Amino acid sequence: MSFRPLHDRVVVRRLTAEEKTAGGIIIPDTAKEKPMEGEVIAVGPGARNEAGALVPLDVKAGDKILFGKWSGTEVKLDGEELLIMKESDIMGIITATASAGKKKAA
Repeated sequence: MSFRPLHDRVVVRRLTAEEKTAGGIIIPDTAKEKPMEGEVIAVGPGARNEAGALVPLDVKAGDKILFGKWSGTEVKLDGEELLIMKESDIMGIITATASAGKKKAA
């Protein structure tokens, strides 16, 4: 099945949550919080401004994003749990940097 969101809506797949704590304790499914990170699967064409011009979205398919804990509507498409949310529910795009995790030499 193919699905294309309308207007400024975005389809997101949640990234998997950690199974263990930093101390090695395994977290059962019932105690896990749903992750607030996801990957954009599909985006709509954009919203219209006051002049009627189409304003494209800032996110694109493949972007890793951070969103609010209660954002979006959960749907099941082709047996996969996905979220549909407005672009305004997205807090930001997660980007990897070349120096991530490295400390500067003193």
